[in-house]
Amino acid sequence: MQYRKLEKLGIECSIFGIGCMRLPLLANPDGSISSDRIDEPEAIRMLRYAIDHGVNYIDTAYGYHGGNSERLVGKALKDGYREKVKLATKLPVWKANTYEDFDMLLNEQLSKLETEYIDFYLLHALNKASWEKVRDMGILDWLKDARSSGRIRYAGFSFHDEFEVFKEIVDAFDWDMCQIQLNILDADKQAGVIGLKYAGSKGIPVVIMEPLRGGKFAAVTEDIKELWNQAETKRSPVEWAFRWLYNFPEVTVILSGVSTMEQLQDNLRIFENALPDCMTQDELDLVEKVRALYESKTRVRCTACEYCLPCPNGVSIPGIFGIYNDASTFGIKDGHIKRYKKLINENRDASQCIECGNCESVCPQHIDIIDKLKEAHKILTE
Repeated sequence: MQYRKLEKLGIECSIFGIGCMRLPLLANPDGSISSDRIDEPEAIRMLRYAIDHGVNYIDTAYGYHGGNSERLVGKALKDGYREKVKLATKLPVWKANTYEDFDMLLNEQLSKLETEYIDFYLLHALNKASWEKVRDMGILDWLKDARSSGRIRYAGFSFHDEFEVFKEIVDAFDWDMCQIQLNILDADKQAGVIGLKYAGSKGIPVVIMEPLRGGKFAAVTEDIKELWNQAETKRSPVEWAFRWLYNFPEVTVILSGVSTMEQLQDNLRIFENALPDCMTQDELDLVEKVRALYESKTRVRCTACEYCLPCPNGVSIPGIFGIYNDASTFGIKDGHIKRYKKLINENRDASQCIECGNCESVCPQHIDIIDKLKEAHKILTE
C-alpha cells in the first residue's frame, strides 16, 4: 500500500480509502435488494481485511445505508481496529436547524460509531445554499469548539457545486482537509481539477470521492475497451480510472466503495504502486480520447448517490437513470426493457413522477430530474 503525507497535519494516509456507502447487502425475503440491509459479517470481514492490508482511511456518513453504515463501521473497528485507522464521517447539515443541533448530531454519531472521537469530521455535501445556512448558524465557531474539546481532530467538508462556491468555502476557514468528486468524466465539473489544484496550493489535503462514477467505469463497451487497449501497457478500465487520479500529487486519498471481496482485492492490487506523476503524455492523451467517447454516450450525469430518495411517490430515480444510461451506452437490449418493465409493474417508473421537485433541490449533480425522467420514459417504452 502506498501512503501520502498530509503535510499540514503531520500524518500519513493510505492513498486507497474505503468508502462505506456501497457495502455488501442482504436480499429481502422477496429477492429484492434494499440499501439499508448490510451483510454485516461480510462487510466487517472486508473492512478488517482492508485494514490488515494497509488501508488506514475509513469514510462513512450519517445517512449511508439508511443510517446503518456508521453502526456497521463501529462494529468493524472493535478489537483494536479503531486505533489502526483514521475515521471520517460527516455532519448531515440538512438535519441541523439550530446551533444546538450540531452537538446533538455529533454526539449521536459518536455513539453509533462507538468511539470517543472522530478523526476527520466533514460538513456533508456542501453547496451554496447549505454552506450559507450553516455558516450563518455559526458552524465555523462550532467546529473550533468541537476540535478543541477533542471530539473531532480535523475539520473538513465534502462538496457538490461549482468551483466559485468551492473557492469561497476554502477561503472562509482554516480547513484541515476537503473532499471532492473527481474522475475522468468530471475533470471540468463541480470543483474539478482546478479545485483540486486550488486546495493543494493552500496546503489543504484533498480526498476524492466517486472515482469510478458510481462504478460505471467497471463495465465498458467494445469501443471503450478498444481505446484503452491502444495503450502500450494493458490495464483494466478501473485501474486506468484510479491511475488518472493518483497521478495528481495533490490527491491525498481516493475513496472506493467496494461491495465484494473480489473488488476489494483488485483495488488493493491497483494501489500497490499508486505513485504521483506516473502517467506519460501518451497515456494522458488516451484518457482525453476515452473521456470524449464517454461524454458522447452518457445521457444523465447520475452517480446513484441516492440523495434524491425516498421519492414521495416511490419513483426509482437513480434506478431509472441507470437503465437509461446503460441503454444509451450499450444499446437498447431486452435486459434494459425488462428492468424498466419491472419498475412499471411496481409503480416505480418515471410515469409516477408528480413533479414536486423535491429531488431536484437535493441533487448534488444539479440534474433536471423531472425532464430527464420524461425523456427516459419515452425512450425506454418506445
